Amino acid sequence: MTLLSEKNPVDVVESVEAAPSRSIPIDLDHLHQYTLGDRNLERELLTLFRDQAKIYLNKMDPDCDVQSWVDTAHTLKGSAKGVGAWQVAHLAETAEAMATVDYRQRQDMIHKLELAVMQAKRFIDCRLLDCAS
Repeated sequence: MTLLSEKNPVDVVESVEAAPSRSIPIDLDHLHQYTLGDRNLERELLTLFRDQAKIYLNKMDPDCDVQSWVDTAHTLKGSAKGVGAWQVAHLAETAEAMATVDYRQRQDMIHKLELAVMQAKRFIDCRLLDCAS
């Protein structure tokens, strides 16, 4: 079994780009199972993820040290998995494996993460409006 950290970062990035795009940024079936159908808990988790994802992205500086990069990507990955934001989780996992790549590759990964988080945020904002009614 090959650990993700042992894979070539270029191969990992190519596998992300080849992965099928998901049309819905949050897996609501997963979230429903995770929260046992509790709509208040769902709202709370979505709000936390939406707000904290921005914080994690701000910490992912292309110039930061390897450990900070890995820790931040790992935290974002776990947070995304909790709410079923699979594209964000997949990209964060890839970023975690890219800790030692150059500045430009890190910058490209941050951009991909920003786009995925932005899609998730839009979806969450719409979902929260729907949950409130």
